[in-house]
Amino acid sequence: MGMKGIQVGAIVLLALATSAGAATSPRLPGAPKCPIFPASNVWNKRVDKLPVAANSQAVIGSIGLDVGLHPDFGTVWDGHPNGIPYTIANKKTQRYRVSFDYASESDKGPYPIPSKVKIEGGSDHHALIVDRDGCRLYELYALAKKGQSWHAGSGAIWNLRSNKLRPAGWTSADAAGLPMLPGLARYDEVARGHIDHALRFTVENTRRAYIYPARHFASNQTDPNLPPMGLRVRLRANVDISGYPRPVRVILTALKRYGMIVADNGANWYISGAPDPRWNDDALHTIGGITGADFEVVNTSKLRS
Repeated sequence: MGMKGIQVGAIVLLALATSAGAATSPRLPGAPKCPIFPASNVWNKRVDKLPVAANSQAVIGSIGLDVGLHPDFGTVWDGHPNGIPYTIANKKTQRYRVSFDYASESDKGPYPIPSKVKIEGGSDHHALIVDRDGCRLYELYALAKKGQSWHAGSGAIWNLRSNKLRPAGWTSADAAGLPMLPGLARYDEVARGHIDHALRFTVENTRRAYIYPARHFASNQTDPNLPPMGLRVRLRANVDISGYPRPVRVILTALKRYGMIVADNGANWYISGAPDPRWNDDALHTIGGITGADFEVVNTSKLRS
């Protein structure tokens, strides 16, 4: 084969690799040396080629066929940054022993908590903290100052270079026992034109069950048509997204390629993201034109990290 043939072959191989959607490791601007979990992690794997689950129509119907997507993030809501914020820490950040309501299912720590740690508004008060030196993710639910220390509902520590899951049956800072950071839509990703991971979303009624990669349920309902924690859905490939604003097209493209995972009980079809003053709230809310009927449940039985 001549040099030209080699070059053409290389181009073809590159195109095939690109079309196959090789997984990548997303990065945070404030912690560029740390992956948000390995490329092989389930959050970072495309699911656009996986089969549709047999009970897809019934499960989607239980969440709401006519209910539109809602961005549970943006600029400001009720006087607070709208979304789930994260804070960057380092090896010099002061560590604290946090007390927990659910101590038996929480990692003991200590947790690096900066003096100006960002805490989610509303009722959940999540705090997500990334140690950029140790590449550890610390997530806390219902974090509040208690004297000179801190108290939380639950807490989990993740090695960002590992695919290790929580112990079976354990919660995290999230009801499904999942990390939260890898499922957030972030402005920096949308600005660069692509989101390379699954997103996190909530539904009002879940089943008393969880499937991989979730490790915990938060329901007493046993209806088989209700979604278990960890259920993954994707936007159907034939849904036309060309008329949406560019930021929304980026999000919807990710939902076709990577889908989104049921992570908590909450309002139906609410997508999680990080707050940022650069979001255009009016543009984001056009995503409500996409409804539950535009989704399908993915059969993830063969999907593992």
